[in-house]
Amino acid sequence: MSDPTPSPRGGHASGSHYQPSLAVVLIIIVLFVGGTFLMVRAISPASSSPTTTTTLATTSTTAPQSARVIKSRTRVQVANGTNVPNLAAVFTQKLMTQDWDTLPPGNGPHEAMTIIYYNPGSLKAAQEIATTIKVSLSAIHPLGHLTSVAGASGDDVIVILGNNSAPK
Repeated sequence: MSDPTPSPRGGHASGSHYQPSLAVVLIIIVLFVGGTFLMVRAISPASSSPTTTTTLATTSTTAPQSARVIKSRTRVQVANGTNVPNLAAVFTQKLMTQDWDTLPPGNGPHEAMTIIYYNPGSLKAAQEIATTIKVSLSAIHPLGHLTSVAGASGDDVIVILGNNSAPK
């Protein structure tokens, strides 16, 4: 005679659920985080197209200029151009608390005076940052083809702190 109750070794017991292995769960989490990171970084304010303005019989193409700077979409790189340790981190934190999209602080070339570079379309943002960190507007320059800080050429605003920004 055979036993009518099912053996737990022979199959799943009634009411049991499939549980994926830890490796499968970790792979799913890594894919989700990676996909989210790529989607967030794919949204770039530099991707806006030029606008065409027509005045009577004259047509000109100008870069789009927003009346308002969207701080959370303006990528800002702060680099330390002094011998003062953690100076870029202090200024990065200051800008971050004001909702600028700051990148991790870095080191830049040695500068006597703070310089603020901007990419096309980010002049107004550079001016606001200069006011925030108490730097003269004459310190603002277009980035052009310069490579002021390694890897920062695609950022909207690049601040290289000089000795005039160091605490006294």
